[in-house]
Amino acid sequence: MKICIHRGSKQIGGSCVEVESCGKRLVVDLGLPLDAEPNYDKYLPDIPGLEGNDNSLLAVIISHLHLDHFGLLSYINKKIPVIMGEKARNILKKVSPFLPDYWSIISEGLNLKSEIAFEIGPFKVTPFLIDHSAYDAYSLLIEADGKKFFYSGDFRIHGRKAKLTERLMSNPPKKIDVLLLEGSSLGRLEKNEAFPSESEIESQLVKTFSKTNGLILVHTSSQNIDRLVTVFRAAKKTERRLIIDLYTAVILEATGNRNIPQSNWPEVALYIPQLQRIQIKNNKWFDILKAHSINRIFIENLNEVAAKSIMLFRPLHIRDLEKADCVKDAIYIYSQWEGYWEQDSYKYLRDWLVRNNIPKISIHTSGHACPDDLKRFVLALKPKEVVPIHTFNPEKYSDLFKNVEIHEDGKWWEV
Repeated sequence: MKICIHRGSKQIGGSCVEVESCGKRLVVDLGLPLDAEPNYDKYLPDIPGLEGNDNSLLAVIISHLHLDHFGLLSYINKKIPVIMGEKARNILKKVSPFLPDYWSIISEGLNLKSEIAFEIGPFKVTPFLIDHSAYDAYSLLIEADGKKFFYSGDFRIHGRKAKLTERLMSNPPKKIDVLLLEGSSLGRLEKNEAFPSESEIESQLVKTFSKTNGLILVHTSSQNIDRLVTVFRAAKKTERRLIIDLYTAVILEATGNRNIPQSNWPEVALYIPQLQRIQIKNNKWFDILKAHSINRIFIENLNEVAAKSIMLFRPLHIRDLEKADCVKDAIYIYSQWEGYWEQDSYKYLRDWLVRNNIPKISIHTSGHACPDDLKRFVLALKPKEVVPIHTFNPEKYSDLFKNVEIHEDGKWWEV
């Protein structure tokens, strides 16, 4: 078995790995770099068969639904099977109408089911459901030629699904030859530092919500289901209602998990901002809207409910909030990676907050494991070799692990 990291050996985002055995190949993740500029197809790695004319490429496997792991799928031939989690696939199908035109529906393929192995060509693949800030995320064990390659994907042990990672570590696959290990936290945290848990984020939100008189705007990803649950729980504890838009309502329904907040829960309200109303009208999404409208509120209601509401905020809400005149005493809680905040695309939002005297408060935790948890993970899996990926600091791995091998982008090696 041979492996090549096409992107990720010295950067976070854009992850892509190719595995070869007996002349057959798998691609694991096909991510868009975090700093990608328009004309995204130029970021496609140089992998034979992505245009659909090479039968040696058996499939693309996607570990989870973050753009830096799946964002280039739209640019490959639809004949290539795409393997991913069943719930992740359903989310992507349901939200694709909301995405830009170039986001076509992905190819069909096998659905990952945790700890259920499948064979494809010379490969045996076993997925393991993992704790991450993306719903239905997996680590992958790939076996061929008597060798075992474990791809950690992105993971953590401080989220609402920490027990999934703990379960894997308590009964890991044996005799792993290569562990391709994400290291997003290296360089961001010291060895003994840790990220706050989702439970700690919930407590911080409760404290902040409790001392706020006006509307609370929480800016987080609608696909970060753990965070949506955290915000909902904090809202409920402070007797506030969570306001979501149609995009978020569709994602929550697409998970198929009726234990997480849904648009028909009485503690949840649906508000459709003007830009989304235009989308609905132009695309005739009236059936989708009807399915989620039982708790719908309108712009005329925003001012009167502001003091008792949490709005899951996106910049497309700005014009509506101004028109409704409901931002007196409001606060803005930023609950995403801080790297996005400094980007030019956020300038309009930054200026709007200043103009309306709305304070920004950052309350967030990472979707990635801290250094101590990376050490726990490696100690549990006991690989012969640890290979850095999804990190800006591969040189720091040797401070944590003894058996580190650094492999550069585009360089094949044999396991």
